[in-house]
Amino acid sequence: MIIISTLVFFALLLIGLDVGFSMILAALIGMVLRSGAGIDPVMAPMTLVSSVDSVALITIPMFVLAGEIMNRGGVTRRLIDWSAAMVGHFRGSLSQVSIMTNFIMSGITGSAVADATATGSILIPEMKKEGYKPGYASAVVAAGSMLGPILPPSIPMILYAVMANLSVLRLFLAGVVPAILLCAGYMVICGIIARRRDYRAREKASWGTRIKVTRASIWALMMPLLIIGGIRSGLITDTEAAGMICVYALVIGLFVYRDLKYKDLGAVFYHAGRTSAVILFLLAAAGPFAWLLSESHIATAISQAILSISTDHFTVLVVVNLLLLAVGMILEPLPALVMFVPTLLPIQAQLGIDPIHFATVVIVNLMIGMLHPPVGLLVFVTSAIGRTPIWSVAVEVLPFLGWSIVVLILISAFPGLVVWLPNLVMK
Repeated sequence: MIIISTLVFFALLLIGLDVGFSMILAALIGMVLRSGAGIDPVMAPMTLVSSVDSVALITIPMFVLAGEIMNRGGVTRRLIDWSAAMVGHFRGSLSQVSIMTNFIMSGITGSAVADATATGSILIPEMKKEGYKPGYASAVVAAGSMLGPILPPSIPMILYAVMANLSVLRLFLAGVVPAILLCAGYMVICGIIARRRDYRAREKASWGTRIKVTRASIWALMMPLLIIGGIRSGLITDTEAAGMICVYALVIGLFVYRDLKYKDLGAVFYHAGRTSAVILFLLAAAGPFAWLLSESHIATAISQAILSISTDHFTVLVVVNLLLLAVGMILEPLPALVMFVPTLLPIQAQLGIDPIHFATVVIVNLMIGMLHPPVGLLVFVTSAIGRTPIWSVAVEVLPFLGWSIVVLILISAFPGLVVWLPNLVMK
């Protein structure tokens, strides 16, 4: 029964049906086939609702809205100027600026696609004008944008925290060191490629210029600190922090930078609502399928199969990583997250692996899937922005993909890289 449902799911994906509807239809077919075993198909709508019946999920549309407001409110341009002043004198200046800008943007939107769209529309044409290969320009933006869901506020982290009943703030903090490692490695790669291809560096900005652009960007740079500091201090909850940031973003866009106009608010709310609806619908749609998997004891079978290979923590994490890297070649991160996390949680619990460490490894792994084909969402997005053939972007992104896998191995082998900061801040 569950095999038939899985085959139906992938068949529906192949013919082009939306992932959410594919999961719902596949689950319904599985429930009907097992109706003689006491499963009532009425569980489908019940699990659809229960999957999104959580107060913590209110933070998702709030953070999406805040990111949309900040993107429309002139934040991207100011962060690019700030990054150019700080790292523009490095070899391959525009590629370095792209990575640094996306690193900072990650603390604002929490969405890889939003970051790629906002920064790519400005930086990809600029890199092409300065002689960068079109595929490489798109690949740099794709790699930098992958940092978005790893740094707070991260939508995948919020989803994982809800499903696994973890602290959102601890999970936010756990992504900081891996994101810094990824960012540093990407910048080194940009420098090496720039030296080989003779991409020029810009003149080093004076301290006066750096202070000036920092003042102009300070409102945006403070946003991640406000989120983490507010929650850590106990003054506000996760949900209240999301609402506060929306108000903060509105005030900045309307009255400080004044790039956001009242007439733009309708489009801002529309795009934020549409993005939020897609995310929450995916989570709801995964409910019936996840329930069917649980009812069929598939999670237990997969857990036992993996644990039969080894009970060593690192070996099991290697197996899980290989599984998820394969999954990332077929599914986008959010559907993969909501489908496979319930299956993997028993493994983490049975081996006693730190739940924050395990969650971070899973999330980083699935985000890597956004960089490699055949799905490679960020490769598709940036190739469309740069009007560049997809395979040229896929080839140029390989060095960044390789470093991402190295970081994945490091955080799998050394849990301290992940849990040190949450333990330090939350003690």
